[in-house]
Amino acid sequence: MKKSSFPLALLCASLLASCNPDAKTPTTADSAPAAHDMAGMDHSAMAHDTNSAASPQLTAMNEMMQQMHAVPMRGNTDYDFARHMLAHHKGAVVMADLELRDGKDATMRQLAEEIKAGQQQEITALEAAATRLADAPTNYNPKQATDPFASKMAASMSGMMRNMPQPVADPDMNFNMLMTVHHQSAVDMAQAEVAHGQDAQLKVLARQMIATQQKEIAAFKAWHNQNPEKM
Repeated sequence: MKKSSFPLALLCASLLASCNPDAKTPTTADSAPAAHDMAGMDHSAMAHDTNSAASPQLTAMNEMMQQMHAVPMRGNTDYDFARHMLAHHKGAVVMADLELRDGKDATMRQLAEEIKAGQQQEITALEAAATRLADAPTNYNPKQATDPFASKMAASMSGMMRNMPQPVADPDMNFNMLMTVHHQSAVDMAQAEVAHGQDAQLKVLARQMIATQQKEIAAFKAWHNQNPEKM
């Protein structure tokens, strides 16, 4: 029987609706289908604001969140981490490609190239882990909002959505700001795996993600501070 991801589903529905002033605030009754099947939810509110059409980077972030939101939490920490981080990494690759298409700044383009290469390697490792762990036994309850792993995974999404910056005209700055938030969410997810995962190989990969992405976050913040005119 497929397990649902009620806490993450309900959190995402509420937070995404709050990001869109025209979206209906979900009630308990409205959210009931999400508790049963995340993939069957109405994603009409999955936009940060009405400016997303003018910002390819923001559109990519919204689409990534939809894809993550559609992945059911099965109840094994390692498997669920691998599946959700896969969707997260694929979103980063799309965002890096957009920067390489639209961006002009040499530093941001270099970071985009490094992120794309690194995360494509990790996607391969995550896909292998998800396949290897497909039959792993359950070790937590994804319906329990107070479960340490479930709550940390939900917090990684809520932090990303609540800290989403408003897009600006400059594509390099959009990449910078959105990827900073994106990376912090990945760090939070990886820390949940390190704390609560049981698969040794995947925990090593999670630690690698934390180290790499924290370094890249620092580079993004330094560039941001040095380029206020692009805001």
